[in-house]
Amino acid sequence: MRILGVASATAALALGVAGNALACNIRDFSAVAACDDKGKGTITVTDTDASGVLATVSVYLESNGADEKLVGTDTVKGTREGATVTFSEDWAPKGQYRIHIKAANIVDEDVSPNLTAPSEACKTSETPKPSETPKPSETPSSSATPSATPSESDSTAPAATPGDNEPSPAAGDSNLAETGANSNTGTIAGVAGAFVVVGGGAVYFGMRRRGASKTG
Repeated sequence: MRILGVASATAALALGVAGNALACNIRDFSAVAACDDKGKGTITVTDTDASGVLATVSVYLESNGADEKLVGTDTVKGTREGATVTFSEDWAPKGQYRIHIKAANIVDEDVSPNLTAPSEACKTSETPKPSETPKPSETPSSSATPSATPSESDSTAPAATPGDNEPSPAAGDSNLAETGANSNTGTIAGVAGAFVVVGGGAVYFGMRRRGASKTG
């Protein structure tokens, strides 16, 4: 009987130890702050509770030892390999976060120590949109504006005065033209002609008288 009792006690102790080993424990939970493939901040909590107890995970941003805001709350069912739950959070470098776990009546406490974010913020991987290429101005710039059309006085040579390119008449020609137009040659010739006629008439009458005298 004594041997049977000792064996029963040993079996119960072994089962108790095994049960405690499989039970949900705060040490089954861990958290990390990282950046996703888009460069956004995240906080991921991992549950390695092999017993698969459903746990509620709450994440708080800390400021001066107090909760500043609730980042989010979600549930996770642990596995031996580790089940995760992820919260989107644009965490600041070295920001402090409190992770609280509540699993049925087994666990109701914080992951210790608090989560500290990395010292460098996430860098977005989104390719910035190229700036629009400015369209060339339709109006030509002042430097391309053609110079003003030169004024007529600057660009047009003075019109040639008629006769400027013709040889000037010789001095003799000019005097002859002026003499023929302005002299009294015609008048003098007329008067001389009249004298010739009068003289001829006088000679004619004189000869007739002379003939008449001889006849008588």
